[in-house]
Amino acid sequence: MYKIKNLVFAAFFLIPLIHYGQHTDEINSNRPGETMSAFAVGKSVIQVETGIYGIKENHSLLSYDANGFGIDMTLRWGLFMEKLELIADFQYQYEVLNPALIYPEKSAMKQTVLGAKYLIYDPFKNHEKQINVYSWKANHSFNWHQLIPAVSIFAGANLTLSDNPYYFSPDAAISPKIMLIAQNHLGDGSWVFVTNIIADYIGTDFPSYGYVITLTKGINRKWSGFIENQGYMSDFYSDAIVRGGAAFLVHNDLQIDASISTSLKETPSILYGGIGFSWRYDANYKEVRMKVDTGDSDKKAKRKAKKTKQG
Repeated sequence: MYKIKNLVFAAFFLIPLIHYGQHTDEINSNRPGETMSAFAVGKSVIQVETGIYGIKENHSLLSYDANGFGIDMTLRWGLFMEKLELIADFQYQYEVLNPALIYPEKSAMKQTVLGAKYLIYDPFKNHEKQINVYSWKANHSFNWHQLIPAVSIFAGANLTLSDNPYYFSPDAAISPKIMLIAQNHLGDGSWVFVTNIIADYIGTDFPSYGYVITLTKGINRKWSGFIENQGYMSDFYSDAIVRGGAAFLVHNDLQIDASISTSLKETPSILYGGIGFSWRYDANYKEVRMKVDTGDSDKKAKRKAKKTKQG
């Protein structure tokens, strides 16, 4: 297991997903990572992100193994405005346990979340980096504006049916989920750092609190990759996951991806890998033009006012 984990860590530096602005010329998917980007897909845009994964689990204290597979799907819909996105997130998982404990096998919707994301602050709005024609150093110095993140909030609800083996209660339940999302674009823009702070199953007997941080790198127009750390903590289950993956842009509206993940603890140790794709439909999208204030308009207005006064 330790050898596998070492390989995963090494793979982080060989693989590339770019989370960029509202609507862009090329699809921007949250896959294959687990972070939610700060920006929406764009008004009237519909996006599907789905995949299949295999999972291998071993518990050193309870002495059992589990093997299975899962399917996940996220539906994203830009509605009413550029800043708003409706999200439906589904995950189904099937496992066979050996030896059988309470369940010889488990199969159920591991996750069903419905909610919405709203962009609170966009550091790129009304901002454009000024070009200094007299100084190469000024143009290539560190841009401190990059440290200001785009900020969004997500609010939704977990829907859980009764007798779900992945849930801590046999009863059906609806519980809130909220998330704070921050996103920075670094360097030439090909580096993106995304942070999610999550409060889940709020108001239940076992609320969960966690985070996901992702660093992504665009290798070229077609290839991108990421490394990621995810942690969550509750009285029911806590864990830390490291993850890496790559994505390939087939065309502007289609991306395929692959990823591998492992837990950092042995109770249980988890290893899973998957493949998937993301597709968007944006035929109804109408470009939203934002006015960028570079300061030139104020200067022109002052000169015009001065000439008028002199005349």
